[in-house]
Amino acid sequence: MHKSIFLLLFLLVSLTTFAQQRFADIGDLLLENGQTIRNCRIGYRTYGTLNRSRSNAILVPTWFGGTSQQKAFVASPGGVADSTRFYAIVVDAIGNGVSSSPSSSTAQPGAQFPTFTIRDMVRSQYGLVTKTLKLSHLYAVTGISMGGMQSFEWMVSYPDFVDKIVPIVGTPKQSSYDRLFWGTQLAILERGNFSAEAMQIVSALHQLNLSTPGYFFGHMNAEEEPEFVRKTEINSAETNPYNWASQLRAMIGQDIYRGRTVAELKSAIRAKLLVIVATQDHMVTPGPASELARALQVPLVQLTGECGHLATSCEEATVRREVTAFFKP
Repeated sequence: MHKSIFLLLFLLVSLTTFAQQRFADIGDLLLENGQTIRNCRIGYRTYGTLNRSRSNAILVPTWFGGTSQQKAFVASPGGVADSTRFYAIVVDAIGNGVSSSPSSSTAQPGAQFPTFTIRDMVRSQYGLVTKTLKLSHLYAVTGISMGGMQSFEWMVSYPDFVDKIVPIVGTPKQSSYDRLFWGTQLAILERGNFSAEAMQIVSALHQLNLSTPGYFFGHMNAEEEPEFVRKTEINSAETNPYNWASQLRAMIGQDIYRGRTVAELKSAIRAKLLVIVATQDHMVTPGPASELARALQVPLVQLTGECGHLATSCEEATVRREVTAFFKP
């Protein structure tokens, strides 16, 4: 009994100690398009402890607009990156307002900030892992939504660096629907001169596609819609439109194939792969990820509820069970 209490207290202290926001200064980051992010800074938080062989590190990239603070739950006991078993590195993606972003850069603020890709995000994370954290290998990479896109990119950018990869409601390549959806948001911001009003419209559109018509019908009366929109508009005031647009552009260009066939891609992949999709996802449609999983003949988990993109919350028990089993040695 006393031993259990001691273990719990130790865990809580450990999570508090290692959950502090940290930053890695990785210098000027040369991007795919030839531009450079000057004095690139990457935010991150760590949970748990490296084992003696330094073989239990899991990297968790953030979702679209998300921060490492919001992703702390992944390291909770029983979480997909359980900090009682793993050394979890939750990293802030470029453009999220914590890592180098249009809103935080003094050298390249706002519209002056360079256009970056998902691949550039991953390259910056590789710099963090190898140069700052001094790791030569990762046990796994897993992320949700845009974090899933980064997970797919890790699989092809650094194929020998990671043992296991789990993209969750992410995509290896944007479908026509996805490009239309993300492109519409970007067009609204650009044509609205990145105003607060444009950001309000984008936020409402984004909320609409987070779930499904069936979910809205079952959880919100028509009379509640005006108040829902009002709250969405208020919350949008906390979002920097240039940051939002920068990550939109990165997602729109997502394509791990880069002209290669599935067969060519398969020959280049070394990591074990588990793909998780939501069949009713209106935010990141499941088709490209499902097709790739079937072509590679790797495990595919389908979340079938009407929560849509939010299925990772609604069907959290399924996600935890499948990922936990996959991460077992």
